[in-house]
Amino acid sequence: MRPRRLGDIIFRAGTLGLALSVLAITGTVAAVLLLQSRLAREAFGWSFLWTSTWDPVALRFGALPFIYGTLMTTFLALALAVPVGLGAAVCLAELLPLRVADGLTFLIELLVAVPSVVYGLVGVFVLVPAMRSVETAVQNALGFIPLFSGPIYGVGLLTASVLLAVMVVPFIIAVSREVLLAVPQTQREAALALGATRWEMVRHVVLPYARSGILGSIFLALARALGETMAVTMVIGNRPEISASLFAPAYTMAAVLANEFTEATDDVYLAALVEIGLVLFAITLVVNAIARLLIGRVQRSPSAAA
Repeated sequence: MRPRRLGDIIFRAGTLGLALSVLAITGTVAAVLLLQSRLAREAFGWSFLWTSTWDPVALRFGALPFIYGTLMTTFLALALAVPVGLGAAVCLAELLPLRVADGLTFLIELLVAVPSVVYGLVGVFVLVPAMRSVETAVQNALGFIPLFSGPIYGVGLLTASVLLAVMVVPFIIAVSREVLLAVPQTQREAALALGATRWEMVRHVVLPYARSGILGSIFLALARALGETMAVTMVIGNRPEISASLFAPAYTMAAVLANEFTEATDDVYLAALVEIGLVLFAITLVVNAIARLLIGRVQRSPSAAA
């Protein structure tokens, strides 16, 4: 028994060390960001989060345009990607023959491995001209609404959101399909035996049963959307302003870090960029915490337990 107990102790200690290493890495990242952003936090305080001035010459910095651009592109991308991804996952899991669905799923999963800079190039040469035409048509019909007013450049908030939706929808499709396939076949057969149509079976049985997994896929896509850099940088316009129009250029936190980090020669300028990274890190942690709470509540709900 002694060798076996010794092996258990070593295994437990090793796995515990690996688990704690994740916390150590996260804490190290937070500590480095806090330390390197000290000058900016001392100079601007909490006003850094709600001021809009970004002037490297005068050393006046505010992160609000970047926070706005990050949150808006993420929200719009998910608003576009979730219905498409969930509908495609239902089609692949419930409607198409298994052989066809497996082939299509393989192709969709390949999209996850495409580098973001490739998406950015496609966005520049294909999506931007297409969006310029679409935005012109939308403005001709709905230009009196502030969301669709202003000059049209092709690059901007809406274009970046569409490209981001294309990038995150494979995550939703792949994960949601696997979750839907994991629903026991007896659940489907019971609903059909009671006289439910296929749509009613999917809506009232399959989707509620797989709700926690679907939420997980959505938050996985959300995490990818929050941190995306190169593709968004190439099509968003990179203008640190807040505009009511979806057609106007904007800026994200990841994009400003990629564009200006090598240009930061002053210590306060560099600290301001690091503080933007700290804000992005904090937003990601908050979003992931909310995701865990929502998934936990869904798993504990009576309908999920049933």
